[in-house]
Amino acid sequence: MKITPAPRRRFLGASLGFLAVISLADSARAQSWPDRPIKLLVPFAAGGNIDVTGRLTAARISETLGQQMVVENRVGGGGIIAMEAVQRAAPDGNTLLWASTNVMAIVPATNKVKYDPVKDYAPISQLGSSPQVLLINAKVPAKTVAEFVADAKAPPAPLAYGGGGGPGSASNLIMALFLNRADLKMTSISYRGTAPALTDVIAGVIPVTFVPISEAVAQAGNPAIRILAVSSAARSARLPDVPSVAETYPGYNAVSWTGMLAPAGTPQPIIDKLAGEMARAGKDPKFVELLRDNGIDTAIEGPEKFAALIAAEIPNWAKAVNIAGVKAEH
Repeated sequence: MKITPAPRRRFLGASLGFLAVISLADSARAQSWPDRPIKLLVPFAAGGNIDVTGRLTAARISETLGQQMVVENRVGGGGIIAMEAVQRAAPDGNTLLWASTNVMAIVPATNKVKYDPVKDYAPISQLGSSPQVLLINAKVPAKTVAEFVADAKAPPAPLAYGGGGGPGSASNLIMALFLNRADLKMTSISYRGTAPALTDVIAGVIPVTFVPISEAVAQAGNPAIRILAVSSAARSARLPDVPSVAETYPGYNAVSWTGMLAPAGTPQPIIDKLAGEMARAGKDPKFVELLRDNGIDTAIEGPEKFAALIAAEIPNWAKAVNIAGVKAEH
């Protein structure tokens, strides 16, 4: 049916009016929000680094938001259970997700998942990032990344490295990216976590591994190891005297990041309010110091920049999965 000019104008006017009503409703909802405790789902068990930073953030935001943010560890499926729970949650700002590189970029590349990390969630704010550290047994003669690569390429056989956490773990994928960038072949020895891999480097069972910076800092004075580099593009404030891998291989950057998300469709005023609280927390020196003690280099980025980070990181980690030869469980 052809719409004449006058009805078309009435149609457009009605549509704009409807959108205005929705906007006003969202604003009104944001003004009364939060009216009850907010649930922050953490995809991993209590006590780990992601859980700790989530709890620190929830406690800090609770102080200024006027409502308690309660952390709930929804464990299972490598983080999939928590992701799907938030995906199904009402978009009212009362159920949020404490997300990480693993559940947003690595798990979708290695598992069959029902969630879309881009379409099903509304980014609120990145908290920061955590580099990993390339360290070697002290009996390995190399003092720099370049020397280590040269030694590892020399005969007789490829060196072994510790793949802490298994083939699809961040540590193993960070190592895979490093080996690819250095055009280096090494044999992976899988461990159930980075801690046992680090223990074997200290004991001289394997010569090298990547571990989270918090674990490396705890061993910084151990004469049995030598720290060579951090995996971030720039040096970390935790280890300012340690060079980045990028100083040897420009462009290399492989870090784990954390941040807060909401279900898709959450009203923008609520997203903006939470992002503002995150930004306020990032200006608190005591909070920043607590994060640094847990291996997080604070980088508070709001919804748009956090969304851009997630979109960029998904193909980057998919590439790492491919390089590492991890078979996707589809």
